Amino acid sequence: MSSCDLASKECEPCKGGIAPMTPEEIDLMMPRLQGWTLSDDKTSLRRRFAFKGFLKAVEMANLAAWLGNKQGHHPDIAFGWGYCEVTFTTHEAGGLTENDFICAARLDALVA
Repeated sequence: MSSCDLASKECEPCKGGIAPMTPEEIDLMMPRLQGWTLSDDKTSLRRRFAFKGFLKAVEMANLAAWLGNKQGHHPDIAFGWGYCEVTFTTHEAGGLTENDFICAARLDALVA
């Protein structure tokens, strides 16, 4: 499965008791994303987008928020002059699920 395959998928609504991906599953998924980093504890994906100025950073934050709302899978977003940082994790699972990888790939497709 490539990042294009991931970007064509839709997030599945989280139901109680969902388990996070195993470290091995995460390691298999990471090569499908470009520019994303994995937290040390393998519970979140993060990408920092750099811009020249504030307006583009705000637009990126709004795009990530729109995507999260559309997919029902909301990222943590931090932004300021020259940057927007987007973090995906599945709080319900206490770690990463396929939804996080789908949203990361979809965001990449939107900004490509």
